[in-house]
Amino acid sequence: MHATINKETPSTISASPRLGATPSRYRWRVVDIVVASVIGVASGVIFWAWGLAYGPLDAILSVTPGLSALLGGGWLFAAVLGGLIVRKPGAALFTEFVAAIVSALIGSQWGFGALMSGLIQGLGAEIVFALFLYSSWRLYVGVLAGAGAGLAMSINDLIVWYPGVDAVFQTTYVVCGIISGAVIAGLLPVFAVRGLARAGALSRFAAGRQNVVAESR
Repeated sequence: MHATINKETPSTISASPRLGATPSRYRWRVVDIVVASVIGVASGVIFWAWGLAYGPLDAILSVTPGLSALLGGGWLFAAVLGGLIVRKPGAALFTEFVAAIVSALIGSQWGFGALMSGLIQGLGAEIVFALFLYSSWRLYVGVLAGAGAGLAMSINDLIVWYPGVDAVFQTTYVVCGIISGAVIAGLLPVFAVRGLARAGALSRFAAGRQNVVAESR
């Protein structure tokens, strides 16, 4: 009898993909969880503070029905910021929801109703990142994610807080929500991530390394 010779070398065995293995770029690390949580908590404090300023600002914008949605971006940026930094499926939804929980615990005027809003708003941004397969993080993707969160916020608010309003109010509210989301929650986090990358604060993330490399060219 002749012994069977295994022709596979250790290198070929290790190179063979495991069935059902999760790509590393989709797998959450401990540092991802920690940083996403920190972003969510810090954003939740800002959400709460923004709620204090909302009343006076809303009184000014209410001169034209529907313009108050321009303030919505102040409650949406956590989703885009978390998504751009962590770059993992669920990051946008996670950070926005954590921020909503923190703001509710501190004392949001909307109470724990903010939790549902956080989920819906985070989902709006998450869907946009998913459409790009979590592989493109350019400026326009961040802006679209912010706009997606703004659209989700607007639809939710019209259903929950403004049922029965006329078409003009609905249209104005949705358009203003999308604009606010794109600018405040989309554009500003993109520049914030670039600033953090230049400062070296994101060296353990692809967001930090890629931004530094791009600016050095």
